[in-house]
Amino acid sequence: MYQPLECFSKNWIFKRNDPKVEPEDLQEIRLLSEQRAAQIWHDYISDDQIHPDHVTDKNWLKKNTTQVPSGKLQWEKTWDSEQTSLPDDLLVHFSAWGDDTTVFFCCHNELVFEVKWGVFKRTWKAFLFLDNGPILVGKKKKQAAQFHSNGWVNLLMRES
Repeated sequence: MYQPLECFSKNWIFKRNDPKVEPEDLQEIRLLSEQRAAQIWHDYISDDQIHPDHVTDKNWLKKNTTQVPSGKLQWEKTWDSEQTSLPDDLLVHFSAWGDDTTVFFCCHNELVFEVKWGVFKRTWKAFLFLDNGPILVGKKKKQAAQFHSNGWVNLLMRES
């Protein structure tokens, strides 16, 4: 179900001093096995595409009905700043999530991280070194977000 974080070729993102990921948080960041990642990707993201770059209008990510009105936000300015917390509008979007909510940071069908929402909120700057379209979803939650390398994030509501 999980594999050691050291198996991830870019595990350095979690071991930098800036942004600092505390050892107790690092232990809570779980890299899913490729098989488990593929299942989460299939269940939460797409059953026919393997990477965010390939999703089409048939996938929920691109449908107009899943886009939150005025739900395109700038994340990179906060990421570049001294502020450690997520941008306020992101926190509002995910306000229904408790700190113990299991979330999946989905980079592609073979690269998915599992972490608790409270840990993600503290370590989000490290995760966003992987900014080429990853999707953040919560287990059994409708709220989602897709981060883009241009510094923007789309706030989304998953379909049932």
